[in-house]
Amino acid sequence: MENTVDTDNILEKADHFVLKLFTEQLPNTFIYHNYNHTQRVVKSTKELIEKSQINVKEEKALILAAWLHDTGYTKTIKGHEEESVKIAKGFLKENNESEEIIQLVEKCILATKKSVTPETKLEKIIKDADSSHLAKEYFEETTEFLRQELKLHNVKYFTPNEWLEENIRMFTEEHRFYSPYAIEHWRPKKDENLLDLLESQKKLKKKYAKEEAKAKMKARYKNDNPERSIQTLYRTTLRNHIKLSDIADTKANILLSVNAIIISLALANIIPKLDAASNRHLMFPTLIMVCFSVASIVLSIMSTRPNVTSGEFTKEQVKKREVNVLFFGNFHKMPFDQYNWALNEIMKDKDYVYEALTKDLYYLGIVLNRKYQILRWTYTIFMTGIIISVISYVMAFWLM
Repeated sequence: MENTVDTDNILEKADHFVLKLFTEQLPNTFIYHNYNHTQRVVKSTKELIEKSQINVKEEKALILAAWLHDTGYTKTIKGHEEESVKIAKGFLKENNESEEIIQLVEKCILATKKSVTPETKLEKIIKDADSSHLAKEYFEETTEFLRQELKLHNVKYFTPNEWLEENIRMFTEEHRFYSPYAIEHWRPKKDENLLDLLESQKKLKKKYAKEEAKAKMKARYKNDNPERSIQTLYRTTLRNHIKLSDIADTKANILLSVNAIIISLALANIIPKLDAASNRHLMFPTLIMVCFSVASIVLSIMSTRPNVTSGEFTKEQVKKREVNVLFFGNFHKMPFDQYNWALNEIMKDKDYVYEALTKDLYYLGIVLNRKYQILRWTYTIFMTGIIISVISYVMAFWLM
């Protein structure tokens, strides 16, 4: 009876010691290897002990090892088992535990290493208890905690799909239960969890295969059907033509405004003063400046002035493809029924549609060419007029 009380006392102390140690020294990034995990291992250890033939000292050593086996995470991740042994030895010596118990606890903690194959009955029990989550209902939740913990500590990053593959590999190639009770009662649930993993893998592969097939079909459709490329070509070219037309109109408006200001200033400030004999030498330079400004204004207006079109076309012209039905100037006087017929006639033939678009771009290009030619002449005349006017004013003042 006295031994039982002592045993319960040291186990309770171990529980409090681990809780305090983890609370004070274990970073909160350990979302798997923490006090909750330690409690699960202790519970599984006790379950295995109940179904095993071991003495009181062995039972005590096993439960102590279960409480203390992950305390080394407060010091390091790599080699945490050795650090756990050091912490366990210090705790047990402080509590006057026998050397025999301390050695048993040390062997059990070291048996939880991933690379170690357990040999004794105690080592098999603690090894199975440490991995008991593989055969539990909460396996999916705990394994996700482990994935996130590895990521938080930059140990290794697994995508959900990679982690699924890693778990399947671990289930089938690395892990096994060693104690008779775990083999008989835990392995069936572990197999169920493995089946769930394989089913998830199957669904993912099916999903990825479906997405890959869609991507291939989409790519093949793009390659086999050039319609999108042709439409993009016409759309881009038309947008560029319209943009160039806007630029030309803007330039013409700038020239128009500048020359209008020049003429207004000349009429208001210079010409009224030319009647005076002292200012007559400015008459010729002022006349040059005004004439060139007027010429620039006229050309600016010509570059933006729309052409007058008939606004009508015949059915014969549509059938012979002689008219651009997409330009408003060719249909603005026609009844809607006739114009609708013309468009339907075009849409019956894909080649006719492209021909109409090409014709529209071509005539728009001709209009742009005319605009830019007139604009070029306008800028040349404006520049020439400014230069000649300045020279004339300089010569007029010099001659005076």
